[in-house]
Amino acid sequence: MSARVPPRYHEAIDLDALCQEFPPAPEFFDTVWTLPEEALRARREAAFLKQMERAWQVPFYRRRWSAAGLQPGDIRSLDDLKLIPTFSVHDMRESLERDPFWPDYFGVNPATDEALPLVFQTSGGTTGLPRPMMFAPRDREVMNIVTGRRLFMQGVRPFDRLQVTLSLGLPNGGLLVREGIQKYTGAVPIMTGSGAQTPTRRQIELMRAWGVTHLIGFPAYLRHMALVARDELGLDPRGFGIKGLITHLGVEDRGTLEELWGADVYDTYGMNEFGSVAVDCAEKSGMHVFEDCFAVEVLGLPDEHGTRRLAAEGEDGSAIVTTFFKHVAPMIRFDTNDITSFAPGRCACGSTHRRITGIRGRADGMVKLRGVNVFPEAIGALVAADPRGNGEFLCVLERGERMVVRVEMSDGSVAADVFAADLAGRFKEALSVRLEVEVVPKGTLAPLTGLDTTSKIRRLIDRRAVQEA
Repeated sequence: MSARVPPRYHEAIDLDALCQEFPPAPEFFDTVWTLPEEALRARREAAFLKQMERAWQVPFYRRRWSAAGLQPGDIRSLDDLKLIPTFSVHDMRESLERDPFWPDYFGVNPATDEALPLVFQTSGGTTGLPRPMMFAPRDREVMNIVTGRRLFMQGVRPFDRLQVTLSLGLPNGGLLVREGIQKYTGAVPIMTGSGAQTPTRRQIELMRAWGVTHLIGFPAYLRHMALVARDELGLDPRGFGIKGLITHLGVEDRGTLEELWGADVYDTYGMNEFGSVAVDCAEKSGMHVFEDCFAVEVLGLPDEHGTRRLAAEGEDGSAIVTTFFKHVAPMIRFDTNDITSFAPGRCACGSTHRRITGIRGRADGMVKLRGVNVFPEAIGALVAADPRGNGEFLCVLERGERMVVRVEMSDGSVAADVFAADLAGRFKEALSVRLEVEVVPKGTLAPLTGLDTTSKIRRLIDRRAVQEA
């Protein structure tokens, strides 16, 4: 029999001390949420330096930082953050090539270290194997605390019923939300999952029968649910009693969703690796970063010489995220490739935590057509604004710098040729590039986008390499 002793969860974490360090709701809003800037800065500084000390013990960072000429102790404050090289999913994939299950960005060695109660989750895995992430009790509990905070901000209270339409399985989102709801809100998680796990009509039936108060999911599926209820079942979703929709809005139109459901829509920004980073408050004037847990920078896109600099307030760039709490896999200057900017001024809610303006696309999803940068997300916003469509679209890149945008019509009464011509004109006007438009019947694109089967909807297909082959 092995001499190694299985870990016990209650011995692996001091919950009382952790809740002092990262207060849950509602204590958080009476303390850290409105800390004066100097006090918040001091709190962040201490957490950051502790995280840096841990990160030097992780082989991934030790290897990269030593190659860049850094040594332990070189980084003495948050002001020095800019001296640390950024990294991205591409660097993580290089690590995964050495070991696809236990890469060196995990700071735990299963051959030598004491065992911990670990949680294993992944990215969505739309290209190749999903990207794994391991969480120790400290990692997971802070992420759960932050989930509880953001849901409290967005109106969730004890005994509310939250229907979660995120995929359940390897991807982190759905299961992380369940843990946060259960542990830090007093509300009840109803884990229906995506349309592949619970068909949309069944989701609607359960929602009405069980008196669901809040919906959690991606905007494309939340819109799809409302349209199925209205157009296929003859039911008005505004009468279902839903109080709030909690989503990753991106460039989707908030007003359209609010009109469909007769409920407030709240935006959230986060990732598999570290959970929720920034969220709307009741003011809906930008997403507050949980600055006691994260440092967020906005790094400008490369100029013609390939140079990048920190973006000014209000200027777009890629969100660079640093965690202050992770043990197994700290994230220090992770380049998310998500395009955003910092909102100016202070929010009317009174918080001293900075806000980002929303996510307008991904730098690695950007397509350059005839010298113009085009984001599929920007195309989607224009599609959603035309009532002749139902908001569903798919961009297909063809050889010869052609992009064909397939758009679903709302019903059979739409004049497809007129709709296509009008939308092509709108694209040219708003994006300064000519795109071809193909209008297709409602429901045509779901097998290609994954609308009914996954939380991570596909909006771009690149056929150029296939055609050239």
